[in-house]
Amino acid sequence: MLLIVDDDIAIRTSMTLLFRKEGFEVKSCGSPTETLDFLRKETPELIILDLNFSIETSGEEGMRLLGVIRTQYPAIPVILITGWGSIDLAVQGMKAGARDFITKPWQNEHLLQSVRTVLNLANQKPQSATRARLDKQYQFEHIVGKDPKLLDILETIGRIANTEAPVLITGESGTGKELIAEAIHLNSKRRQRPFIKVNLGGISSTLFESELFGHVRGAFTDAKSDRIGRFEMAHKGSIFLDEIGELDLSSQVKLLRVLQERTFEPLGSSKSRTVDVRVVCATNRNLEEMVTQGTFREDLFYRINLITVKLPALRERPDDIPVLAEHFVNNLKAIYDRPSLRISDKAMKWLATLQLPGNIRQLKNIVERTVLLSNQDLLEATDFQRNLTSGPVPSVQKSLPEVGTMTLEEIEYQMIRRAMDFHHNKVSKVARSLGITRFALYRRLEKFGISYDSES
Repeated sequence: MLLIVDDDIAIRTSMTLLFRKEGFEVKSCGSPTETLDFLRKETPELIILDLNFSIETSGEEGMRLLGVIRTQYPAIPVILITGWGSIDLAVQGMKAGARDFITKPWQNEHLLQSVRTVLNLANQKPQSATRARLDKQYQFEHIVGKDPKLLDILETIGRIANTEAPVLITGESGTGKELIAEAIHLNSKRRQRPFIKVNLGGISSTLFESELFGHVRGAFTDAKSDRIGRFEMAHKGSIFLDEIGELDLSSQVKLLRVLQERTFEPLGSSKSRTVDVRVVCATNRNLEEMVTQGTFREDLFYRINLITVKLPALRERPDDIPVLAEHFVNNLKAIYDRPSLRISDKAMKWLATLQLPGNIRQLKNIVERTVLLSNQDLLEATDFQRNLTSGPVPSVQKSLPEVGTMTLEEIEYQMIRRAMDFHHNKVSKVARSLGITRFALYRRLEKFGISYDSES
């Protein structure tokens, strides 16, 4: 049974008709006092709560009621209903324990999706995870490993995949965030629909709208024809927003609107289009810290992470290193036509001791490089040790990180940061020392969030 709490009888009636049509039993209350009286007698499965019960729209009464519900009836999930202008209030409600928030005017399908998702998550019970059971129940064939930490993650993915819950995947570079995102899609009801990947770190703020929402002919100088954006490509399917922590604040606002309202306007068009997508995001940055610093919107943070999946670094699951290494070698057997390739037991034990700051991506690089440079089909520890580096290198290169330990973007950030420190944030000197224009440097400083003296 659903409980709708709103002082507006028109809203209560509209929602009641919507949910009853979908087969739900519905009750409604028009005030906090009436709600608490109802809860003393009956226990709904979910509460849909409006935060404003007064002309001032301060939300104080609604927040007090939410606090009482979370204290006295913590097992009952709550979805908040609020106007777009009161999203800050909804964020406070999410901090207080609400499961989701919907803005007015709502889309019926979006509201129904949110209710079904929260109910599904509330009713599911975790099971003891074994790799054999998970593989039988879900499609995880592209994810290698049997460490308990990984199995717990796969169990979570299996339970949430069939819901519409937005998922935030966190973890260091190279831990397999994209594979996890794809597994969520493959195990969802949308598996037959598109899975669109977007690397937000590779899209400049000037191209953000065109890339994600498309544009119409003539929207800007080079717009020779209409272009479909990534969200429209993903309609009825899933969209994977990788490196979401790289978005600037203005782009974050535009993204929040489409995630909240499920509508967008292609660049240069005044006609709104509706989109139905499952959103999965990923980042290797600490978004909570960025929220505190003011570089990531708090309302967007709560919109994308109804479920958070944190991937462990490979050094935290060392027993999976030999399993992954064997998997990579088996793939390389076919690629390089070397069917007798294998790794010795001693080499496997040695690989398991590596710290691998580049995680799975680095391990894959090490294995493939060793296979390419070794003439023997039985790979020993010495083969891997020899190929961790390419042998003697000039002294000027010895300070460079090993291949696979850092991405090109991370190296670029470190070099710009060092140059800024060395030249005391004088942009003109930094640009000359890096061999790029001031304009190109400004773009990178903005991208990486590095402060600078605008008059330097």
